[in-house]
This record gives sequence, structure tokens and C-alpha cells, in this order.
Amino acid sequence: MVPFYRDGLGFDVLYRFADHDGFDGIMLGSRGAPYHLEFTKAHGHAAGRAPTQENLLIFYLPDLPDWQAAVDRMEAVGYSPVPAFNAYWDRHGRTFEDPDGYRIVLQNSAWGI
Repeated sequence: MVPFYRDGLGFDVLYRFADHDGFDGIMLGSRGAPYHLEFTKAHGHAAGRAPTQENLLIFYLPDLPDWQAAVDRMEAVGYSPVPAFNAYWDRHGRTFEDPDGYRIVLQNSAWGI
């Protein structure tokens, strides 16, 4: 999981913890950002796969060179785009699937809301 988000998406490892009430975890994100992604694993419990292919986390990268660099970085560390379940995302983006089956879209457009 860590290589996908750290090496592929370029997130920093912000914090790790082990055996906190039976959970190990890692927090990844961009330093100084008001958010992070947290992944936990319960001891003795197998994590399941994403329930659908439409469980998405979208990153809007409107600048073409920035978007292309993000796609190239994912591919350089061994992650290939997958066809989006909703073809809309293939028009201006690339979809990648993490080791648990959750999908990340790198979208080459701006978020207008």
C-alpha cells in the first residue's frame, strides 16, 4: 500500500504507529496540507477489497505538465492505468487501482465548485 501512495502519488509518510489498541497504521499526505490519508490494519483481521470500481478518490491537476508528471511517476514505479468504470474519467484522466482495489483518478481538469 505504501509504495502506491508514497512512490506513485508522491505523498510523504507523515506518521506511523504500531499496535495501538491492536491496530498498525500509517498516515500519508502532503506536509502542511489540511488533510491526510490514514491506512490501518487490525491484527488478526484480513482487509477486504474495495466494494465497487466506482469508489474513487479524484485528484484534479489542471496544469498539463503537472498532470503528465503525476501519470508518468505512477507508471515509472510499476502502476498501469486501468479502464475507468465510468468512461467520463477516461476522457481527461487516468485511473489507477491501489493494492486493495480502491481507485485513484488523476484528472487533467480543474474542479470548478
